[in-house]
Amino acid sequence: MKKRQLGSSDLFISEISLGGMSLSTDKEKAASIVDMALDAGINTIDTADLYDFGVNEEIIGSILGKRRQDIVLATKVGNRWTEGVDGWCWDASPSYIKEAARASLKRLGTDYIDVYQLHGGTIEDDWDGIIDTFESLKKDGLIREYGISSIRPNVLKRFLPASSAKSVMMQYSALDRRPEEWFDFVASEGASVVTRGTVAKGLLTNEWDERLRRANGYNAYTAEELHKTLAKLAAHYGDLHALALAFNLKEPAIASTVIGASSRQQLEETLVAYEKATCITNFQVARELTKNKKYVDHR
Repeated sequence: MKKRQLGSSDLFISEISLGGMSLSTDKEKAASIVDMALDAGINTIDTADLYDFGVNEEIIGSILGKRRQDIVLATKVGNRWTEGVDGWCWDASPSYIKEAARASLKRLGTDYIDVYQLHGGTIEDDWDGIIDTFESLKKDGLIREYGISSIRPNVLKRFLPASSAKSVMMQYSALDRRPEEWFDFVASEGASVVTRGTVAKGLLTNEWDERLRRANGYNAYTAEELHKTLAKLAAHYGDLHALALAFNLKEPAIASTVIGASSRQQLEETLVAYEKATCITNFQVARELTKNKKYVDHR
């Protein structure tokens, strides 16, 4: 598994990161997937305090044990919940970020978080306070680097130039190319993109025809457009799963793509697709067949 530098940081992360959100709450089953990922060379795990309301962090922390020092561990903050109350609310206040960081550290069973990410954000947030808080956590050694999970251009333009953030998580795939116009900007600010949604809810896997039966379109595609596009991509490239990974990793601004797995079989499919992805070098047809839209909102 190849690794790439995360922005201008000292962190080098695997081209495939394991997404924690899909992991089972059964520790034994989750441990089997995590161990398989680490043995395959994946060195980065992405979670969030919101996933299963902290349980996901607890499970990952209990699994890593002595392997923690070999892992780049990323989690997120900003979605606040209260035990016994349904739902959650957005809270990016400095006091809550500090409180949540210590709670995540406890659940993860570690002294530090490698990449601490704001789990969203709006242009109305107190960005000076947010940045100062992240810098304070970094100075205290509780986090190594920080970043944001956001697709909002106005938020990124406010956050990145004023901070030393190294990571921007964005939904990006061959079926959602909206982030492309921002890749150069992110890189110029010393950060890297880490992608989610790479396989587009399974539409960019070799089960695409089955997933199509349950999909009423996707992003900017109607159901009819989606069928035509995927059929043509499959006819040209053969393995859509491999294409999905290769399409993202062709971008120098992208350090890693986060892929979830709820079973060892799903992880194995990703690992096989990753090996095949290295053989895909021509993306002209994929670019011609897919829509290159731009973000309309939050500009």
